[in-house]
Amino acid sequence: MEKENSRAEFDARLLRPRDLGGDNEWAFVVLPKEASATLPRRGRITVSGTLNGHQFTVLLEPDGKKSHWLRIDKPLLAASGASVGDTAHFEIFAGDEPEPDVPDDLANALEAAPEARAMWDATTTIARVDWIHWIVSAKQAKTRTKRIHDACDMLASGKKRVCCFDTSGFYSKAFSAPQAEE
Repeated sequence: MEKENSRAEFDARLLRPRDLGGDNEWAFVVLPKEASATLPRRGRITVSGTLNGHQFTVLLEPDGKKSHWLRIDKPLLAASGASVGDTAHFEIFAGDEPEPDVPDDLANALEAAPEARAMWDATTTIARVDWIHWIVSAKQAKTRTKRIHDACDMLASGKKRVCCFDTSGFYSKAFSAPQAEE
């Protein structure tokens, strides 16, 4: 169900990331703070909307500055008729959060730990999004492995929410929007 006041409309310039990360072509926008403030949370959140009238559903990422950024892939760029450097028109709204895709390594660990799996199934979708975000935000493989192990331990002990994780990146400065190409 759509939350009241979760709809925003804005214009933003499409930016090219400095590092494409091996992907062929994509763009991004940082949401204006006023648009981000209409959303129910500062962490990862799925939104639906339009880009120049073309519909999309995407996962917004926190920018570490109490706002969000939106990745625009090549097919969405093409469908919307927008190009990097253009100012595009956006409408976004947050509705029910879809069930997140569970990474294989986490899914395997949960299957091997029945108590953790039971608590995982008893959490909310948003809590599962936060657990996954905490795990996949690890910068090193050994940290990711440790977080999966810790997640299973915490879940098995009855914790439904990941402890001490700033999903917005504001306090920890763990998350940011990509750097724009100059």
